[in-house]
Amino acid sequence: MALWHSCADQPMPAAPIFPPSDRLRREAAYDEALLAVESELSTARHTPRPQTQSHITAVFARFSALALSLDESAIQILTDEFLPVGTALAQWARRYDPNLGMASIIQACRNAWTACGLQPLLGEPVHITPSILGYSLLYPYSDNYLDRADIPSQTKLHFSRRFRDRLQGLSLPIQDSREEALWTMVALIEDQYPRALYPQVYECLLAIHQAQEDSIAQVEIKAKASAPDPAFDSALLRLSCAKGGTSVLADACLSRGSLTSMESQFAFEWGVLLQLGDDLQDIAEDLERGSITLFSRAAAEGRPLDSLVLQLLNFSERVGSRMESLPHGTPTLRHLLRMSWRSLILGAVAQSHQFFSLGFLEEAERSSHFGFAFLRSRRERLASSQGLYAGLFEAFLEAPQPANGHLPQPRLLINASNAATA
Repeated sequence: MALWHSCADQPMPAAPIFPPSDRLRREAAYDEALLAVESELSTARHTPRPQTQSHITAVFARFSALALSLDESAIQILTDEFLPVGTALAQWARRYDPNLGMASIIQACRNAWTACGLQPLLGEPVHITPSILGYSLLYPYSDNYLDRADIPSQTKLHFSRRFRDRLQGLSLPIQDSREEALWTMVALIEDQYPRALYPQVYECLLAIHQAQEDSIAQVEIKAKASAPDPAFDSALLRLSCAKGGTSVLADACLSRGSLTSMESQFAFEWGVLLQLGDDLQDIAEDLERGSITLFSRAAAEGRPLDSLVLQLLNFSERVGSRMESLPHGTPTLRHLLRMSWRSLILGAVAQSHQFFSLGFLEEAERSSHFGFAFLRSRRERLASSQGLYAGLFEAFLEAPQPANGHLPQPRLLINASNAATA
C-alpha cells in the first residue's frame, strides 16, 4: 500500500512513442492476422486439419513480429513455452471435467501463465506442474462460486469454512461434486509438495483463501456513502492488495516450493498490479453490479480516472524495477512482462475511454501499439463473433496432446476420488 501511495502525483512514465503512421501499419498487421485465423478456422470446420494449430501459431508469430515488434527470441518464448502450457492445461481440464466451460478453462490458463512467467525468474524451467495445474483449476470451482450473487452469504461461508479446513490438511468427506473437484486439486498440490517439507506452500494457499473471504466484504460495504472518504478508499486498497498479492504469491511458491524475502515481495507486488489492472478492466461491469473498487468508486463519483491510471502505470514501473533485482530470467522475458503489464493498462483505458480526459487519452495513446478507437472496434467485432473464440479454443483442444508424463491421468484421479467418497 505504501508503494502504491508513493506512485501518486507522478508524470507519465517514459515509454516508446508510436506515431500515427506506425500505428496504421501495426493495425494492418492485426487485421491481416485476424483474417488469416478466420480463414484457417473456416477451412478446418469443413475439412478437419490436424495442422490447424501449427498454422495459427505461425500467424501469431508473424503478427507478433510485425505488429508488436517482438524479436525471434520473444516469439519463441510465447509459442514454444507459454502456448504449450495453456494447451496442456486445457486438454487435461477437459478430460477431467467435460462440463468445465471455455471461460473457466481460459481463466485457469491465465493463472498458469502467471505461474510459468514466474518460473524463469525463480531459476526454474517453464513447464506445467501438478501443483500449478491444481492451483489454477481451484479458481473455476471456488472463486467463481464465491462471486455468484445468487448464493446466500451463509451458504458461501459454510463452503468457505470447509474449503479452509481442507487447505489446512484436514481429512473431510466429500459432500458434492464441487468439493470433489476442489479436494482433487488440493491433492495434486499435496502430492508434489508434502506439507511437512513445504510449509510455505500451505501458508500461501491459506493466505489467498483468507483474502477471498475478506473480499466478500467488498459486496457488503457497497452501500457506503459515495462521498470521498480516505479511510474507505484505504480499506478498498487493502482488499485489492491482499487478494491480488496473495494470489500471485501462491503462484510463486508453487513454482518452486519456497521463496526468499525478495522473491516474495516481487510476487506479491506483481499480484497487486494484476489485480488493480483487472479492476481497471472491469469498471463497466463493476458499476453495473454495484461492486466497488478504487476505479469504479472514482468513476461513480464522476472523477476522471487520469490520476489513478498514472499511479498504476508508475506502480507498474516500480514492480518492473523490483523484477530487475532478481538474479534469474532473461532480458527478453523481462521485456515481455513489462510490455504485457503496460498493454493491459492501455487496453483498459482504450475500452473505458469515457472515464478519462481528452488530454490524457491523447497522451496515453501515443505509447500504444494500436489506436484506441481501433482497439474498441476490433473488440466489438470479436465480441460479436463468439464462434471465432470457440473455434480457436477447440482447435487447440484437438491438437496432438503434448508429452506431460509428470501430470497424473485425470481418469485415475476421478477413480481415486470416487473410492475415497465411498
